[in-house]
Amino acid sequence: MGWASGIVFAMTLGIVKNQRGITLIELVIVMAIILVLGTISLTLYHNVQSRSRVAKAQADTQTMASAVGAYQAHMGQVPTALAELSIAQTNDTGQVAGPFMAGDPTPPAGWTYGYATGGPSGYTITASGDSTTITRP
Repeated sequence: MGWASGIVFAMTLGIVKNQRGITLIELVIVMAIILVLGTISLTLYHNVQSRSRVAKAQADTQTMASAVGAYQAHMGQVPTALAELSIAQTNDTGQVAGPFMAGDPTPPAGWTYGYATGGPSGYTITASGDSTTITRP
């Protein structure tokens, strides 16, 4: 009678009758949902980071191209290096202008900037990174 009275006592308290917990299947499903949501959020975060690096490179190359244009208008030729844009320049008529840029812009992480003279416009500015290449002008 000892163990039977214990079961009857437990059933009257509701311990055995309505006891529910989380099954292993439910736990696995919840963990799978969390994993899928985490993967989606990390992918979106990486995409946003990549797009912001591309946008910075586009803005920097546009700034450099504008500075080269101002230098070319003042000096009558394109600079041989981007470093010439960050110092004052005196043209053939003795007029001083510049600096045309405060300094060389720092490329985003994983990106490189390049400058070369020649070509149809007289110069080329390139930015490369994140499987993307931006060319100005």
